[in-house]
Amino acid sequence: MITIFPKYFTSKAIVLYIALLILCSLLFINQILPSHWIAFGLIEVIAFFTFSNQLSQDWKSSSSKTFYKKVFTTALFIRILYVIFSYFFYEYMTGIPFEFQTADANAYHNEATWINDLYNNESFFQTYPDYINGKYSDAGYPIYLSIIYFISDNSIIFARIIKALLSAYTCILIYKICKNNFGESTGRIAGIISIFFPSFIYYCGLHVKETEMIFVLTFFIERISTILTSKKIAYPTLISGIALAFLLFFFRTVLGVSAFFALFSAILFTQNKFLQSSKKMVIGIWVVITLFLFLGGTFINEIERYWGEKGTNQSQSMEARSALKTGNKFAKYGASVVFAPFIFVAPFPTMVNVETQQNQMMLHGGFFVKNVLGFFILLALIVLIRTKQYKKHIFILSFLLVYLGILTLSKFAISERFHMPAYPVLIILAAYGISQLNFKNSKYYIPYLILIGLVIIGWNWFKLAGRGEI
Repeated sequence: MITIFPKYFTSKAIVLYIALLILCSLLFINQILPSHWIAFGLIEVIAFFTFSNQLSQDWKSSSSKTFYKKVFTTALFIRILYVIFSYFFYEYMTGIPFEFQTADANAYHNEATWINDLYNNESFFQTYPDYINGKYSDAGYPIYLSIIYFISDNSIIFARIIKALLSAYTCILIYKICKNNFGESTGRIAGIISIFFPSFIYYCGLHVKETEMIFVLTFFIERISTILTSKKIAYPTLISGIALAFLLFFFRTVLGVSAFFALFSAILFTQNKFLQSSKKMVIGIWVVITLFLFLGGTFINEIERYWGEKGTNQSQSMEARSALKTGNKFAKYGASVVFAPFIFVAPFPTMVNVETQQNQMMLHGGFFVKNVLGFFILLALIVLIRTKQYKKHIFILSFLLVYLGILTLSKFAISERFHMPAYPVLIILAAYGISQLNFKNSKYYIPYLILIGLVIIGWNWFKLAGRGEI
């Protein structure tokens, strides 16, 4: 079993990224990626692959306690540093401490400050319930943010430092989940990958809900996976896990659905001695009753509406995007059958200058990292299926498959923000895939990189050609 992220694989990924930068610059010379976005991409890619290799070697002999501390302190230091940098970077580039073409972030900020005013005027309970009008699925984050603002006198940077703390601890949770499922050495690879995973760092500098949502989700997965790998049921752990699953409905409805689907799947199919049939039945009935008692009709209706509109949502959205002045005329051809083959690998990096997509250009290196990790994710899935070990990991796999399945059918199939909830489990699978590397399966790595390179070049052509820029 491989216990580190080998340099052979990390160095080849860096070489491919640099080669793609050069090729895209030559092929699309009139739309060369601006130099500051190239700098961002180089840092994202080189730092991720270099340190993932180096630290997996340097820390492999550390005790569990020492490793735990190293992961948290390193992740926290990087994230706080980025939070401070990004705050002033956005101020300089946009005039406000929010990202380019800000929409949700600014809306969340304004709503949180308004909620604070309601607190101060003692009119929250009279006004806010009417305002949300039963739409609970997006109420969690503004209320959370208003509490942070109440403590910090509406400090944006303080709220983002809290994000850095939560994101750093998410790295620990990913390490714990992977350790419970695949062992200590694989867990360490996952923990180190999480530290430098560009998307996790990037979202600490944004005022959107992804960092907090992923923390709640990962905490839920950790609680339930701890139970499933234990010799007895710890009911306080189970109750806290179910509470976290309910909390997900206040961030994104389909995420709560995916969490409960995974929980039911684990109860029904996980082969643990302590989960005898009687206990499975009791726990299952308890969870069902609790689900309906707490959720009532509001969330159920929203789930039904979301599922009922899945086809029209996607087709209408793609059609609308193709008709926009700044849109892509080829977007109307986007459909589930196109997105499904790439769901474990997408989204793909924007390595050319698309003036209305500064955020995508800023994080293009992070997209590339995800593309490369796709090899190890697919390898992990193949190994689990071939060895029939997937039965031991029903919980995390069922969550991943149902969430990505819903995402594939939605209008957000290629939106990086909506891929974020899948990243903790994908990182765990990537770490397991790395641990299963051998001479036989390693030979497919270079062909995979070549294929991904061609797809990325095609994606960038698609972006420009669809806008009439080539």
